[in-house]
Amino acid sequence: MGIRLYSKTKKTKVKRSLATFMLQHFNDKEGWMFNEDDLELLIDLVQFFRPEHPHRADKIDLTEFLTFLDHNPNFRKELAVYLKQILHQKKFNRTITDAGILQDVDFLFEVRRRLYAKVLPNQPQRDTLEFVLNQVFYLSSDIVWVKKIPFEQLQKLHQMLEFGSIYENVEPFTALSELMNAMTLITQRIGGRAMETDVLKMVPEYDGIESPFTAFEKELLMIEERIKLDVPHFLTSEDLSYRQLLVFHKQCEEFVDKAFKNSSKYGISLRVNQNLLRIRQQLVRLKVLFPLMIVDSGTDIEENAVKMSVQLIEYNCYKNNVRKFISESTQLLSYEITQHTAKTGGHYITENHREYFRMLRNSLGGGLIVGILCIVKLLLSKVDTSYFGQAFLYSMNYSIGFITIFLLGFALATKQPALTAAALARALEEGHSKEGHSSQKYGAFAILFARVFRSQFIAFVGNVAMAFPISLFLIWSIEQIFGYNIATAKWEHILTDISPVHSLAIFHAAIAGLFLFLSGIINGVVSNRDKHNQVYYRIQEHPLLKKTFGKKRTLRFASWYEKRWAGFISNFWFGVFMGSTASVGLFLGLNLDIRHISFASGNLALAIYGSEFHVTNMMLFWGIFGVGVIGFINFSVSFGLSLGLAFRSRAISIFELRFVTSAIWSHFKHKPMSFFFPTERKLKTEVEEKYLKPDEK
Repeated sequence: MGIRLYSKTKKTKVKRSLATFMLQHFNDKEGWMFNEDDLELLIDLVQFFRPEHPHRADKIDLTEFLTFLDHNPNFRKELAVYLKQILHQKKFNRTITDAGILQDVDFLFEVRRRLYAKVLPNQPQRDTLEFVLNQVFYLSSDIVWVKKIPFEQLQKLHQMLEFGSIYENVEPFTALSELMNAMTLITQRIGGRAMETDVLKMVPEYDGIESPFTAFEKELLMIEERIKLDVPHFLTSEDLSYRQLLVFHKQCEEFVDKAFKNSSKYGISLRVNQNLLRIRQQLVRLKVLFPLMIVDSGTDIEENAVKMSVQLIEYNCYKNNVRKFISESTQLLSYEITQHTAKTGGHYITENHREYFRMLRNSLGGGLIVGILCIVKLLLSKVDTSYFGQAFLYSMNYSIGFITIFLLGFALATKQPALTAAALARALEEGHSKEGHSSQKYGAFAILFARVFRSQFIAFVGNVAMAFPISLFLIWSIEQIFGYNIATAKWEHILTDISPVHSLAIFHAAIAGLFLFLSGIINGVVSNRDKHNQVYYRIQEHPLLKKTFGKKRTLRFASWYEKRWAGFISNFWFGVFMGSTASVGLFLGLNLDIRHISFASGNLALAIYGSEFHVTNMMLFWGIFGVGVIGFINFSVSFGLSLGLAFRSRAISIFELRFVTSAIWSHFKHKPMSFFFPTERKLKTEVEEKYLKPDEK
């Protein structure tokens, strides 16, 4: 035999043939009955077929095993008796109803539960099939190689071991009884979840009409009653009740799809998202189980038994899958978050000269505020306080400054990548949904990217060009008024912190890029939450506010809240992140800090003035170079993280970046100036009209 079992010892691996194993335990003397653990032999038998690397295996061939059983009927008979004894009246309805399906709408609780179960698996009672599967197929990758066994070989094994039909009777603990009990329980759970207020709020279209889940549950109960009473205990695919059941199931799926689709109108909370996701998982589970009630030909009886066996192994193997759970749970929420940032980001993409110079004017305003913040931070650094006090003062300085920039309509260059990345991903997604050649779609994306890049470029220029002279002017003014150069003691330290070769400026710039990304996420989260909780409408119709301030003022405040509050909060937290990082690093004993291009420009001015303009040419070079590097890292990290999230939320493959990058490079070679200045003609091309900014048309 080519199949071997490897028994590991301290020094060697001893090969055992399948024939030797079968002869030892499944001879006509019933040697398997004397084993203390009745599952041990099955575990060893499965080990013969389990490949070392399941994902690399092309096929798991049982030909030799089947040939051995065919030529040795005594062994086959003993093996069949052994397996039937193990599987006799083993309950498995919980495996169907629970394995791989959300057990709690609390996201963090579910993550913790699955992680804990991976380390220390749940062990059900010994009278359940789940216990057997846990012991035998204990690796989550086992289903990978089981599915690589040819289906006809599994059918032949089922025949040779004479397992019989699952439709023979519907007594308790038989296969068909467990299957129907599981479907009933899943249906009841679905109906209860679908009737919750937060879920119904997502689908006002269903108000006043009978829930499809109620009709679905009634139809399934009627079918199950028929199967129990009729002989044989199955249906055909032409059965009218079964066809009606599929119609109701389709209506239930449409209910869930509509609720998810309405999230763009009403927002969605994590709890509602988990509820809908659980209902969807349960509907998918039922859709897989329905065909097991159908027998149209004699071969279906055997095929259904094999399919059900493989399905139970799959459910049990994937029941603690954390990666898939997180992916499913967060995709819709990330889509809603990036959808909001995409709308906001569209305002930061310049199309023409007028918008381009407006961006320059706004970024000059942002640089003005940053210059002031640089001076204030330098003064706050002289305050003798604790790490917490320093973090608080710095955080409030940053937060007040960023909020001021936001409320005045000014632009902070590095805040834009997190927003414009989502707009780019949305443009690519909408390009895919339309007809046209793929090169045109990627070409249109490249044009939009050029606009994004030049918008970032002019914003960087405006921030840096204004922050530097404002900081220089303010520190000069302070010395003229008070006769004291406030940067004398720290200028060398400030200049060193900007240099990418004399400090961890690149790493610290990356941290700032991460915070820029997080502030964009917060913006979308707050907007989505307020939309779901109808905060704008609740403020607008608040009786006390209307009575106190009048309807018009209340409406204006509600409108301001809707447009500004998400940005207000995200800028506040961005300031807290920026201001507290260094103090947290000191507390933890880590070299943590932030570097931001606009503040680096202002700090460069402070360092030059603090040295009384005695900075060496080399130090000045590394300072100027450092400002550019910091800006590049700020942009790259923030933009990269945001684009990755936006791609994932829209199910766009990351491999498409190859085509996107190629299209951008091709566009740059043909029109390099368009990446820095608005050079397009006023008249849009057909491609641009078709794929760019469809939401504005």
